Amino acid sequence: MSKRGILVTGGAGYIGSHVVKLLGARGEKLTILDNLSTGFREAVLFGEFVEGDTGDAGLVAKLLNQQDIESVIHFAAHTIVPESVENPLKYYGNNTCNTRNLLQCCQQAGVSHFIFSSTAAAYGIPQDTVCSEDTPTAPINPYGTSKLMSEMMLRDLSAASPLRHVILRYFNVAGSDPEGRIGQSTRNATLLIKVAAEVAVGKREKLLVFGDDYPTPDGTGVRDYIHVSDLADAHIQALDYLRKGGESTLLNCGYGHGFSVREVIDAVNRVNGSPIKIEQHPRRAGDPPALVAAVDKIHRTLDWTPKYDDLEFIVKTSLDWDRKLKVLGR
Repeated sequence: MSKRGILVTGGAGYIGSHVVKLLGARGEKLTILDNLSTGFREAVLFGEFVEGDTGDAGLVAKLLNQQDIESVIHFAAHTIVPESVENPLKYYGNNTCNTRNLLQCCQQAGVSHFIFSSTAAAYGIPQDTVCSEDTPTAPINPYGTSKLMSEMMLRDLSAASPLRHVILRYFNVAGSDPEGRIGQSTRNATLLIKVAAEVAVGKREKLLVFGDDYPTPDGTGVRDYIHVSDLADAHIQALDYLRKGGESTLLNCGYGHGFSVREVIDAVNRVNGSPIKIEQHPRRAGDPPALVAAVDKIHRTLDWTPKYDDLEFIVKTSLDWDRKLKVLGR
């Protein structure tokens, strides 16, 4: 194992904190940088925490050099699609411009490895249900575009310097730490399973379902849901891949199959023991009927074997966490 440091940006957030948990458990030297705009200090279980912003070039340069950072895992970003449409410059500023600043600092400090948190939103509305890494990118909102622009910068920098990278395009991330130590605490969350869990525990009155006339088996949208702990482990495997000399690459992160909105609701009702209230609405503009990851490449490239590919388990860990938050008054 490398004795040099790892910088995790956005490590107090939902996915970042789960990655920090796994890295810390195996004794990595960690520095976590987070401005706590959406993250939570108590979610950082390991490493040295620094409150700050990836747009602060002086701070980033200082951390990279003082902590002898060899690898950067970059999560820090805004992630709410409707907000990106309403306030695009917020997303281009934080997700794209701040990433450019981070990359420049990495180049100057001689960082070797960079793992980037990207999104299936880069594909937009693909013609095919299953997206491979070669599927054309055509994002339909500023969130997806801001992430794709960052991908392009990272690829160009890697081509022009010794930096090597792994870009991970997430599909629908859900669930929480099976041990219950950390979880998805995102304020005003928009992800289906998280919202459904909040309805189940009484934090929200109802779940809004958009569209029941899609060309899918039950008329509702189909998505590829991946448990956050499996996704976190993919980051660990990506880091090991780069440390072993792996070339820069782009990988989809999903299970390779999907569940419809109705199937998710049915699973929530079973795990919860009683039905949640739903309200049907027309389709939202820009929602594809189905979006599933092609996963041959990630399995071929990384030593990654998902452990939690079970919808009811994903729902259970989400519900368990939201019940814990309710007890804590959050």
